[in-house]
Amino acid sequence: MDDSAAPRYTHGHHASVLRSHGRRTAENSAGYLLPELRAGMHVLDVGCGPGSITLDLARRVGTAGRVVGIEVVDEPLEVARASALEAGDTQSEFLLGDVYALDFADGEFDVVHAHQVLQHLSDPVAALREMRRVTKPGGLVAVRDVDYGTCVWSPQLPELDHWLAVYDKVARSNDGEPNAGRILRRWARSAGLEDVRLSASAWIFTTPEERAWWGSTWAERATRSRFAEDARARGIASSGDLQRIADAWSEWADDEDAEFVMTHVELLARV
Repeated sequence: MDDSAAPRYTHGHHASVLRSHGRRTAENSAGYLLPELRAGMHVLDVGCGPGSITLDLARRVGTAGRVVGIEVVDEPLEVARASALEAGDTQSEFLLGDVYALDFADGEFDVVHAHQVLQHLSDPVAALREMRRVTKPGGLVAVRDVDYGTCVWSPQLPELDHWLAVYDKVARSNDGEPNAGRILRRWARSAGLEDVRLSASAWIFTTPEERAWWGSTWAERATRSRFAEDARARGIASSGDLQRIADAWSEWADDEDAEFVMTHVELLARV
């Protein structure tokens, strides 16, 4: 699928976005799933981005397993393939794919995983039905999504309040649901997934290194990513608004007492 046919992904694939997503690991982003993994499993990673979680999952299932990561556009897949080559991973596959029409047989995978994907889809229930279709009987559908409405931070900079309001409007203008975490169970049951278990976990950014990384990526994304392009084009925020948001992220990062917390809801559904 080419970029013009793909759903409008709010963050886009600017270098700052891929750099941010590349920090995700199975441990910090899929810990709820790890106790369920076994050697030799077949795993599909939907919306794999630059592949950092995917490659971690591959290490967990070992060389007897199979791991496939899919994305709707090529750009993040190029990063993922390069990371696999650098890591000496020859078992992971990275392919173009559409979650609404997965190019796999019924029941092909033991685990179908999606991290931070459903929040960006106009029809998450249809996506979950398709994920269920390619999962083996007794296998797992595993999803984790943030709930932006639960984000908290200190210091309380007004420009960051504005950032969250702008993000919410941009995401919804792309037919997304930025508060997806609180709706996961309802979506799963609507997709026919009945054996559902929920948990929650959070990311917190507060050390100097964490603040520098999170603050710098958002300072750049606020003015240069697809999020910024859409905010300007749709009259949600001006260039001046976005620059003030970027400056606030830099101010936040420089505050040695600053913290930022994002809550995620995790769902495991037995098929």
